[in-house]
Amino acid sequence: MNFESYLQSLEGKRILVLGMGVSNRPLVRLLLQRGLDVTACDKTPREKLDDEILEFERMGAKLKLGDAYLEDLEGDVVFRTPGMRPDLPQIKRLLDGGAVLTSEMEAFFEVCPCTILAVTGSDGKTTTTTLISEMLKHSGKRVWLGGNIGNPLLADVPNMTEDDYAVLELSSFQLLTMRQSAHIAVVTNLAPNHLDMHKNMAEYVSAKKNVFSHQTAEDKVVLNLDNEYTRAFAAKANGAVEFFSRKSKPERGCFFDGETIFYNGKPIMKRSDIRIPGLHNVENYMAAICAVADLVSPEDMLAVAREFPGVEHRIEFVRELRGVKIYNDSIATSPSRTTAGLRSFDQKVILIAGGYDKHIPFDALGSEICRHVKLLVLCGATADMIEDAVRFAPEQEKPEIITLTDFRKAVETAVSRAVPGDIVTLAPACAAFDQFKNFMERGKTFKKIVMELE
Repeated sequence: MNFESYLQSLEGKRILVLGMGVSNRPLVRLLLQRGLDVTACDKTPREKLDDEILEFERMGAKLKLGDAYLEDLEGDVVFRTPGMRPDLPQIKRLLDGGAVLTSEMEAFFEVCPCTILAVTGSDGKTTTTTLISEMLKHSGKRVWLGGNIGNPLLADVPNMTEDDYAVLELSSFQLLTMRQSAHIAVVTNLAPNHLDMHKNMAEYVSAKKNVFSHQTAEDKVVLNLDNEYTRAFAAKANGAVEFFSRKSKPERGCFFDGETIFYNGKPIMKRSDIRIPGLHNVENYMAAICAVADLVSPEDMLAVAREFPGVEHRIEFVRELRGVKIYNDSIATSPSRTTAGLRSFDQKVILIAGGYDKHIPFDALGSEICRHVKLLVLCGATADMIEDAVRFAPEQEKPEIITLTDFRKAVETAVSRAVPGDIVTLAPACAAFDQFKNFMERGKTFKKIVMELE
């Protein structure tokens, strides 16, 4: 279905948009500009609304606000925000009444005219997605970067051509109800995550599978051979399968011998060519290489490796103060992500950790902290759980632990305790929702505090 016919199919229907977050605002604007019947629903009370949502009301949207924003709704088409479970009783009632459930991303897949490359996984999604985009752009291709990376693309479809490429980062929340898959799909890895949202690990894994489960024989999926979950996905694939690995040599795909990345047996780049630190970024490069191998040259891949400085909030160098190097790894919202960050440094670091509880165990992280951290500064709802994981870890050598309630004080303390040559890193192992709107706000706050230090 093309863009115009999709919008025409919505004419005369009562459209509900549930949640006024980043992904749904351009959607609401698009629907209103077409003169469609839109009810915008959000938990935020009217007195706390921002100007953009009030503008939607002036454009003709009906608003349903406050704690009861999902109650007594009537509609024919329901667009849910990614973080909302599709099996809520209020949504089920609408579906039982004949409504159709969809999302901005699902609509995009229906109408996108160009090749779609999509990346999902527990860790490395944003960097891998960005690398794919940068490699395609370096080769001269026109690229639309979006999805969970922060840029909804549905409203941009009229400007796309079939020769373009849409490169998407997709979360488990977006994938949960997807009925279409990318032409080229990548699953970076899987580990327990978002278990506060998903019923269990099985549902989380099943959601991730949707990035490739609706592919055809002409499509391709790229999988991490070193991860038990993603390795098992190969048996479910309808299209071509390529693996990447740091531990073995897959028949098709990428491997790393400790010094060089090879694709189908041919050397592509050395680890020393990659500007951003960490073995996890070697894996991200291998995943990206597999994804674009038929679309760009090895020279394009190498040029990106040498030039790409990394994505904000991902082991991002903030400043050096009195000989102390300070890094912002606020994207580390899971224990596995924090582990990858800690392993990126060749010395023990001062770690600032803790945050919102996603119901993920910290046992393995406790051992990693013992191995890689000299001073642990904890702050946030999970501080006691992380401290317990460290204290009960089997390692004999434990870091000193300081627990503080104020985030600014935690940052100031971590830096004040550092001596020349030390590394201080914010890698919380948790989401930010206990104190911040999201990990970006946490990271920006951290950088602001660090830049204000004398």
